[in-house]
Amino acid sequence: MEETIENQITKTDDKPNYPLPYVYPELNDWPLAKLGNDREEFINQVCDHLIKKLIDDNGAGTLSEQIAKVLYLERARIRSNPWKADPPDDMDFWSDIKQKLLRHSLDQSETEVFEHNKQLLERIIRRYVVEITSNFKVPTYRLARKVLPIMFGTLLNTGQLFRKKRRLRQRLKIVGEIDMARSLLKKGTVVLVPTHFSNLDSILIGWSADRIGLTALSYGAGLNLYNSRILAHFFSRLGAYTLDRRKKNNFYLEALKSFSQLTIERGIHTLFFPGGTRSRSGKLETKLKMGLLGTALDAQCRLYERGENTKIFIIPVVLNYHFVLEAKNLIDQQLQREGKELYLVEKKAFGGFWNLLKFLRKFFSAGSEAVVKYGKPLDVLGNFVNAEGESLDQFGRKIDIRDYFISDGVLKMDKQRNEQYTKRLAQRIVARYRVENIVLSSHLVAYVAFNILRKQFSSLDLYGLLRLAREDRIILKTVFYRNIETIRQRLKTLEKEGGVGLSPIVREGSLDKLIKDGIKNVGTFHVKKALKLDKEGDIRSEDINLLYYYHNRLEGYNLAKYIDINT
Repeated sequence: MEETIENQITKTDDKPNYPLPYVYPELNDWPLAKLGNDREEFINQVCDHLIKKLIDDNGAGTLSEQIAKVLYLERARIRSNPWKADPPDDMDFWSDIKQKLLRHSLDQSETEVFEHNKQLLERIIRRYVVEITSNFKVPTYRLARKVLPIMFGTLLNTGQLFRKKRRLRQRLKIVGEIDMARSLLKKGTVVLVPTHFSNLDSILIGWSADRIGLTALSYGAGLNLYNSRILAHFFSRLGAYTLDRRKKNNFYLEALKSFSQLTIERGIHTLFFPGGTRSRSGKLETKLKMGLLGTALDAQCRLYERGENTKIFIIPVVLNYHFVLEAKNLIDQQLQREGKELYLVEKKAFGGFWNLLKFLRKFFSAGSEAVVKYGKPLDVLGNFVNAEGESLDQFGRKIDIRDYFISDGVLKMDKQRNEQYTKRLAQRIVARYRVENIVLSSHLVAYVAFNILRKQFSSLDLYGLLRLAREDRIILKTVFYRNIETIRQRLKTLEKEGGVGLSPIVREGSLDKLIKDGIKNVGTFHVKKALKLDKEGDIRSEDINLLYYYHNRLEGYNLAKYIDINT
């Protein structure tokens, strides 16, 4: 039976739960380790699969036009947005492709032209696939398991000089369906699909997965992170495949999807952020990208086609932070896109190894906490599964999802059908994010404060409210306290109905303690505070954009109607 969130979050150091023993104790038996040993063979497999797919989907007659389009986009990328991590021969490679590309020839037949261009296609695809594919190494993973806790501990202690030492597990908490995740690792292939708020997310998910005894996960890391030689060395050897978001051409995007599909078919336990990028608004994701998510469904279909019984399990994971280091830049980007003139260019959080250390140190030294919530697992159609990996319908009855992949009486790949199934899965994941979300004290105080201001200045639209003078951003203590208690009671009702989770202090802390904890944490790190108490005990906002960002975490629960500003 799943432990309550309260019990899991309040475990003491006297009875540590983590790390749990690995589900598969021998690291060389991990699917990702086996992929590392067979890397060249796997690259060939992905290339063959992708080349056939591109030709089948687009037709042999359009191959020269397809290559020409990719060539144009790649040369434009190199000229307008070069990165240090780019291969030194990048321009030379594409210049050679340009020189050798044949559109029409009086000396050669259409078949000969096609075969010539197909060889160019093979060169391009292999270059992409080699760039994308990780190179997991067990010794590097073992080293990281020793070094990272020491690094975290050093950063933690550095940030806590003159304070009582607190262990890492008191700051970074893992809750939810831990036993289910461990059980399903033996029953099939697990795909974690977390929310995405911060550059810290990948590190936090990887750390939590290791703490609960899962195997190493295949996950995407932006090519910009490879600007640092130290990070580049470790990322690939720890299971990261490379993502280059500058490359928008069809060949590259299909290479990513083929890589993802074939790794999942191979049984590689995987992590990807279905929202595609960090939430700029601070809201839980409401729309997911269909590309990588669809590869899990296509992989399941191919496995069934081949007569294999391996199932793929989707586990929603919700990351809960009191504060996000990049919040200021993220919300400014969001507002700029919506038409607001304010815009700050986002700095690269991981511009190098020392910047990474600085980033983590700021997180730990802030004295805040983060909670990783592993949600109820689903199959690729969005049905719940039990600990044995069996799919359950809405009434809890066992069902065989293999039947859903039959078209015209035959179990086969059907692109249009699978796209509809992927949309259904995405909707289920979004719904689970809301349910698996854990409301922290900072979420609650920010939500209440912003909505009080919104009602106090109801004649203003959003942008007018965000331009509100600082001296007008004041909330009386009595109004604030009353509304905090009102919304807390609504949240407690929602929790009983299974609609959300609450942290212990939100559920049962005294009102005064809850408010002080929330204001302290929502203001941590930022120079200008989203909320602060003045000398009279009233509540003020120094940065209303930040307040809006943190308020957004509770958007979608229909709580604003309960806010009452009458004194």
